[in-house]
Amino acid sequence: MGETTVKSLDDRTTPSSPIVADGRWAWLRARTPRRPRIWFELLLIGLSYWVYSLIRNAVPEQKAEALRNADWIWRTEGSLGLAFEHAVNHAVNSVTWLIVTMNYYYATLHFIVTIGVLVWLYRWQPGRYAAFRTVLFATTAVALVGYYLYPLAPPRLMESKDFVDTVLVHHTWGSMASGDLKHMSNQYAAMPSMHIGWSTWCGLTIFFLAKAPWARVLGLLYPAVTLVVIVATANHFWLDAVGGWICLAFGFLVAYFWYGTWPHRLSKQVEPLTATAPAASTPARGTAAGTDVPEAAEREERVGSGR
Repeated sequence: MGETTVKSLDDRTTPSSPIVADGRWAWLRARTPRRPRIWFELLLIGLSYWVYSLIRNAVPEQKAEALRNADWIWRTEGSLGLAFEHAVNHAVNSVTWLIVTMNYYYATLHFIVTIGVLVWLYRWQPGRYAAFRTVLFATTAVALVGYYLYPLAPPRLMESKDFVDTVLVHHTWGSMASGDLKHMSNQYAAMPSMHIGWSTWCGLTIFFLAKAPWARVLGLLYPAVTLVVIVATANHFWLDAVGGWICLAFGFLVAYFWYGTWPHRLSKQVEPLTATAPAASTPARGTAAGTDVPEAAEREERVGSGR
């Protein structure tokens, strides 16, 4: 009932498939960016960060394994001739105003800039907002796998290597893994670095979407400066940054396969999705051969009468 058919000259009846058409339509709607709703986005971001923090901090603090992994990272960097974290840490620590600034940079901009870019996307790039948000969420989700599978101590916890924990030495609040806040965060979740993952996400988003050249330059400088900060404060090895970039690449691939293109190539504004009725549910003007329905019926009648 309600199903339309197309009858061919050899009396074969082929049912149309409006269900399949409707299914494709639903799939198309799911993959098409829609205007974000502020209450939903705030709820989603808040809930997601809460779940992320809960899972990250629930990973067992395997101190012995984390320190062994840190030693391996340090030896690997040394074999490459790129174990420069110790030199950078001590050099920057000798300039009090600089290292204190970096401590506060590490503690604050990670959240402020990320939220600021999300707000900018929501307000001025609504057509691309969902795709870039998908990148950020996928990046963060896969990072949790790294925290679970590869516990890693940051350089500042390698007592035998004489790294300086700049937050403790200069009495600034810069890391939830130091001082009075150290029990609120897993200290052995350094790989991958989400300071790098998120800052590079911010930087690339600004670089691809901003029109002003100075803004695009600042977009690229932000993750570069963040890399210096995480090394100077002894919170990460530079290989942790590589882990963050790998997670970000995964996030971009997730968005690419879902939306069918890179996020920055989507329309800036939300384009209305105009429904086109399935071919089977509209009065068909032609068959697959391109003939008109009345003509096909007349030819069928001739065949049946022997004319």
